[in-house]
Amino acid sequence: MIPAMAASNPSQPRRGERQDRTPAAPGAGRAWWFSGTLDIDAIVDTHLFGIGANNSGTTFIKEALATSRHTWNLPREGQFATGFAGPTTVQHGRLLWSCAPWGGTLSNESAYDWPRIREVWRAQAFAHSPGASVFYTKAPPFLFLVEALRTRFENAKFLFTVRNPYAVCAGICGYRLDQPPVPGVSYFTAVAEHVVNCMAQQRRNVERYVRAPRPVGVFFNYETMCAEPERVETSIRNLVPALDDLRLRQRLAVKGVYHEPLVDMNPRALARLTAPQLAAINRVFERHRRLLGYFGYGLMHRPPEPCATADLPPPPAANGSAAA
Repeated sequence: MIPAMAASNPSQPRRGERQDRTPAAPGAGRAWWFSGTLDIDAIVDTHLFGIGANNSGTTFIKEALATSRHTWNLPREGQFATGFAGPTTVQHGRLLWSCAPWGGTLSNESAYDWPRIREVWRAQAFAHSPGASVFYTKAPPFLFLVEALRTRFENAKFLFTVRNPYAVCAGICGYRLDQPPVPGVSYFTAVAEHVVNCMAQQRRNVERYVRAPRPVGVFFNYETMCAEPERVETSIRNLVPALDDLRLRQRLAVKGVYHEPLVDMNPRALARLTAPQLAAINRVFERHRRLLGYFGYGLMHRPPEPCATADLPPPPAANGSAAA
């Protein structure tokens, strides 16, 4: 089993699909700098990428990093930058993008025009300081493109994350019930298969890029980030020392749906799972016990009791809005 945190050495979305549409709030009195006015190729010395499945907390990390004076950021995740020259989850599978037949397209690095993508990202980046030296972006399909990113961007570093797989399933099931299932497969089975595919790839990433003799990334799970954010901050700073002002324990707007301090949303997410949904998910997860165990997760055999929700945002509508 991998520890909860492993440290290393130093297109348009469809209606109802949540995507971050505006840059993180810079805070009162903070200036904005835009890459169109600067040669950020001459400034940036580290490219940092968020690597995690959809609904796994990566957007909160993105928003937290966007408050640092040391980062260049994109208004939306990398695959949704205007002019992105490659396949996206809007075109291929939406929230179930790792399932057949879409996964092969999204993981094919030759399907991406990397020089053009670099230009697009550079043109749309923003920062709080003109001297910011770290470029950051993320997108769920990057799970399968780590080597392409590592070889095409100088001094590439990675933040590998996972979240309780049942909570990830609940998030997907909760706000995309109108999404057509994979042909011939029930919707909840397809959701579970997608989550397993993402976890299997993340295990390969961790073994290759974090546990390697010369690691280029750190691994932590969503639960540790919520319970011990300072510990995760230290791990990230060990990877990228320039991020000396990174703070996870803060109130951030996430995906235009809620504006909350860092809080573990798993209890709310898990409480949304019904017994039939859980049974369908477990038929998949039971075949992958060792994979779940690698990340410290076990099988859940019945939905938990409803949790107190006074400090949490309302649950999402069936067709749209918030995922935990």
